[in-house]
Amino acid sequence: MNVELLGLLACPQCRGGLVLLPRQDGLLCQACAVVYPVREDIPVMLIEEAVPLEKWTGSLPEKA
Repeated sequence: MNVELLGLLACPQCRGGLVLLPRQDGLLCQACAVVYPVREDIPVMLIEEAVPLEKWTGSLPEKA
């Protein structure tokens, strides 16, 4: 995924910032606790496609 694009994207639900997950397989909205999947380097930014963080089976954000 183009990392420069990340700066332009916002959560479609709350309009908050997103965090690219380590394997670049999803974009995390921490405020909504959902992950928007990235498929074939294209982020799927549809609210109905968002996966609740507790059900996400891909990579997780690194602990600070």
